Amino acid sequence: MELTGIESTVALVTGAGQGIGAAVAGVLAGAGAHVAAVDRNAEALATVVTKLEAEGQSARGYRVDVCDSEAVDVLVRRVEDELGPVGILVNAAGVLHTGRVVEMSDRQWSDTFSVNAAGVFHVSRAVARRMVGRRRGAIVTVASNAAGVPRAEMAAYAASKAASAHFTRCLGLELADYGIRCNVVSPGSTDTPMLRAMLGEGGDPRQVIEGSPAAYKVGIPLRKLAQPRDVAEAVAYLVSDQAGHVTMHDLYVDGGAALHV
Repeated sequence: MELTGIESTVALVTGAGQGIGAAVAGVLAGAGAHVAAVDRNAEALATVVTKLEAEGQSARGYRVDVCDSEAVDVLVRRVEDELGPVGILVNAAGVLHTGRVVEMSDRQWSDTFSVNAAGVFHVSRAVARRMVGRRRGAIVTVASNAAGVPRAEMAAYAASKAASAHFTRCLGLELADYGIRCNVVSPGSTDTPMLRAMLGEGGDPRQVIEGSPAAYKVGIPLRKLAQPRDVAEAVAYLVSDQAGHVTMHDLYVDGGAALHV
């Protein structure tokens, strides 16, 4: 199926410096979007943008911390001044702190929510304010299957992703009158730097695939990790014309790991 409605559209992608965000930027740029790639890591962002430009794609990097509300407002204004009206927003920026709740610091909790929840709010609000007047647009938030399934030693991450997912669905309800669609993609274990860091040095991805009965965690029925592009393709579908009657939906891309109903 050829996806339409992406070509020549300005797509703002947060967390574009690596992992799923970088894959989303690549897939949308490959579909003809003008990508505003956003990340707080300038070096990683430059690498992604340089690669896309070398492939003949349209991409420009913007170094911004999504935790900073004022900086986000300036960013969106700058993107629209330089590239044109934002028609697609993908919230892919995210951080992960693992550990038991009784050992977690206030800083770890607040840092997780600052990026994963407040960051989604800041960017979505800034973009939505402009989309409303144009009465069109598509917003996708990359959450996690951990938002719907309890995970040991992942409370802050899971709770922050649940917050961002439900926020996005509520936003979709508010913006439906303006023809703006808001959806969620919830990946499971995906082969990204974040997962590799969580596994630690010498960690074996097979333990994720097999699951852990001791942690009440089932494995992945499809017997493989997701690749970042698997998630990016799901995002691309949801922002395309082919998903024109889909809003407030949460699409799990986890190989069946959440046994999601």
